[in-house]
Amino acid sequence: MRIITLNTNGIRSAASKGLFEWLPKQKADVLCIQETKAQLADIEKLPDFFPKGWTARFNSAKKKGYAGVAIYSKQEPDAVLDSLGVPEFDDEGRYLEFRFGNLSVVSLYLPSGSAGPERQASKDRFLEFFLAVLQSWAKNGRDYVVCADWNIAHTERDLKNWKSNQKNSGFLPHERAWMTRVLGEQGWTDAHRKLEPEGEGELYTWWSNRGDAWNKNVGWRIDYQLTTPGMAKKIKAAKVWKESRFSDHAPLIVDYAG
Repeated sequence: MRIITLNTNGIRSAASKGLFEWLPKQKADVLCIQETKAQLADIEKLPDFFPKGWTARFNSAKKKGYAGVAIYSKQEPDAVLDSLGVPEFDDEGRYLEFRFGNLSVVSLYLPSGSAGPERQASKDRFLEFFLAVLQSWAKNGRDYVVCADWNIAHTERDLKNWKSNQKNSGFLPHERAWMTRVLGEQGWTDAHRKLEPEGEGELYTWWSNRGDAWNKNVGWRIDYQLTTPGMAKKIKAAKVWKESRFSDHAPLIVDYAG
């Protein structure tokens, strides 16, 4: 099974850059998208956004041109979930889950705190709330692959200029400690790090549009696929796709056995 996750920074923009021409060539089973920035009404009559042979579902933010997640799947899911039960986050379209038998694949978009204190406060509320959600998922007996733009670089290896970003959202001590709890006491596995525990540089998934960051590879690794133990045992391969660009993020491709 091949699962791809990508923050498109606008699905219409990514489509104009060839996303849906690229997708069939990847032989993927599931594509999780974050930051669609589109209402279903904006794209439902555009066939390019609904390729033949794929099931697609969207969870859009109430605010137009903002946030939103989607999942594309070659297999029809047994169930689709799109509510976390908290209006602050549900209104921003931050969660979508496809269930296939005992496997759940989740597309998740955590808030960014970079716009200022108010948004950081929202991000912190999400972290506090979602820690318990992850804990419950880890214990409920299902297998999970959570594909997300976490908006957190976990360790110093996960961003180029870590020294100068220690007071910036995305690399704040409490955010990093939160991720450590998820990967430590809760037992989730970071799929890419499992395969490349010492990997640097090529694991980055986001680059600022400023200062020629892409060409200089001055990036951040903030897009992860986190798995429960059963799926962690099935991780076979992982890579960041950099041969083409669809947004300021790069697709993370992970292959699982079975």
